[in-house]
Amino acid sequence: MSLNHVFNPVQLRHKTLKNRIVFGAHTTNMARDGLPGDQHLGYYLERAMGGAAMIVVEPMPVHAAAVLTRGNFRPASDDVIPHFKRITKACQAHGTVMIQQLYHVGAHGDWDNSWHANWSPSGGPSYHDNDGSHEMTVAEIEETIDGFVQAAIRCQKAGFDGVEVWAAYHCLLDQFWTPFSNQRTDEWGGSLENRTRLSCEIMTRIREACGGDFIIGLGVNDDSGIEVCLGHDEMVEIIALHDADRLMDYVTVGAGSYFDFYKILPSFQYGENLGVDLAERLKAVGITALVTAEANIRTPENANAVLGAGRSDLVSLVRGQIADPHLVTKAQEDRIDDIRGCLSCNQQCWGRRGRDYYISCLINPSAGHEYLWGGDRFTGADRAKSVLVVGAGPAGLEAARVAAERGHHVTLAEASSELGGQFRLAGLQPRRAQITDLIVWYTRQLGKLGVDVRFNTYLDAEEIAAFGVNEVVLATGSLPAGTGFQKALPHVAEMPGVRAGSVWSTEDVMGRAARLGKRVIVLDEGGHWRGIGTAWFMAEAGHDVTIVTPDAMIAKELVRSATDLPARRSLAALGARFVTESAIVEWQEEGARILSLLTGEETLIEADSLVIATGNVADTGLHHDLLEAEITPRLIGDAAAPRLAAAAIYEGRKTGLSL
Repeated sequence: MSLNHVFNPVQLRHKTLKNRIVFGAHTTNMARDGLPGDQHLGYYLERAMGGAAMIVVEPMPVHAAAVLTRGNFRPASDDVIPHFKRITKACQAHGTVMIQQLYHVGAHGDWDNSWHANWSPSGGPSYHDNDGSHEMTVAEIEETIDGFVQAAIRCQKAGFDGVEVWAAYHCLLDQFWTPFSNQRTDEWGGSLENRTRLSCEIMTRIREACGGDFIIGLGVNDDSGIEVCLGHDEMVEIIALHDADRLMDYVTVGAGSYFDFYKILPSFQYGENLGVDLAERLKAVGITALVTAEANIRTPENANAVLGAGRSDLVSLVRGQIADPHLVTKAQEDRIDDIRGCLSCNQQCWGRRGRDYYISCLINPSAGHEYLWGGDRFTGADRAKSVLVVGAGPAGLEAARVAAERGHHVTLAEASSELGGQFRLAGLQPRRAQITDLIVWYTRQLGKLGVDVRFNTYLDAEEIAAFGVNEVVLATGSLPAGTGFQKALPHVAEMPGVRAGSVWSTEDVMGRAARLGKRVIVLDEGGHWRGIGTAWFMAEAGHDVTIVTPDAMIAKELVRSATDLPARRSLAALGARFVTESAIVEWQEEGARILSLLTGEETLIEADSLVIATGNVADTGLHHDLLEAEITPRLIGDAAAPRLAAAAIYEGRKTGLSL
């Protein structure tokens, strides 16, 4: 397919970008003692090798008050310079322009990490937590400006081609721009000129300090749907004001803010190309700076369409290049079908960053481990082995693929007639078809690699022994317990009435085996997509759904991936009822007896069917039989311990690399 717009070079100040794809800034949280190391080098180098024209390295806090995460870099320290030099030099060797983002989150800091009061224009509230902030004095504003300038000078000394000044998501600079958060009456507040004085001074002084051969970008966002945020007209006016004085060479437009955090990393629940509308407005007014569109632009095809329509000059694909760091090269080589598409799930990128861990990727577990595993490329094995992988869920699929990539002769045996296991069922939930696309991708890759895929092949220990292979990988997954056991009631081994009928697992529902009545109760102990997505599926199909959970909120575990509120909104719009901090003490013909874990009160919720989303148990029978036959398999995924798909694919990758 023609991607001529993507692969049309463009001039950015003194540099020529070889294509229009940017790997935009995001916090990887990989710093150790505030310094970038081998983990950073491997991570960014892989994307440079993969063809990204420009990489914007994760934000550098410009002041002690700006520190936000455990993995932030040291602010105001020259110690970072030699460490960054390794990264810039290595990536620039692949023709990649290297930028570093400079940031200050203002009121929305994290005292537990910074050990410093949050600073803001007018002492406004934090939307990161419940802390208040300190109203900056004029001296502190000057101190902050100097922090930005000194950080830019360090970036230049470290070999960066430029910096991106962050003014997005209602950070400090956006707080000064926005009347809601800037209620000052001095020269830093009130009029538009005063409210933009801080950002203009920062960029002017960076140019004076770093000279003409240094790129300056500006990062902004579109959160025009929030009443107190700046609308499109106001944002266009502000950016045009900076552009009129040629303060920046490019502007990046994202989505969301601390007021609507979910749109900052829009999941599959949102439409694509969220940052394009404001980008298009900026193009329409004819600003001279290049415009980069960001936010849920997932694929090269999407990027090409946005660029071809003149809606932006550049496109930032972040999660797409986390999922497949060689996305750009594969697109340029007309290998679109080989690109492993991002699921927009947020489970290991934001899901780990939100818990203050370093980031990774559900479908590309090499992300964050490039320095250990050699990135997303595979070296051949010293000796080709015969390998039997039993089970074609996500763990088995990845183990088979990686083993075959390394030159082993692989047979993949699946008991059913389809690939994917329970992961395939997840792809049937509303808006989760990207999972189905991934399974199709595996099908193509296994075919190209010559993997012998055998469907409807249920193997016992004797049959596995007859294969006579060098290695057996057991990825047989897990099964619903069938007992209705609840962690909230550990003294009750089996829910009374669970075998009385009209009780189903989520697998039964998504596999179309369940015969549901109109009124359905979902017992959800996991708080993840297994229960929530199934409830959504049933509600969309017209069932009256009640979700019962021992947690204090529905979809508790989805908080990690910033998908919980959109999930609850979708369920609420479909009429789903939420019953929290409760357990089911008995299933009976009339419905379920519900126990309040707060008061001990019992009530009856009338229902026709019960769907159970409690913990699964590993399918261990074949494993035990193989050990008795003196065959020691490699046990991976849910067969080792029931967990989420990220653990299964990680173990599949790790096992394939170790064979």
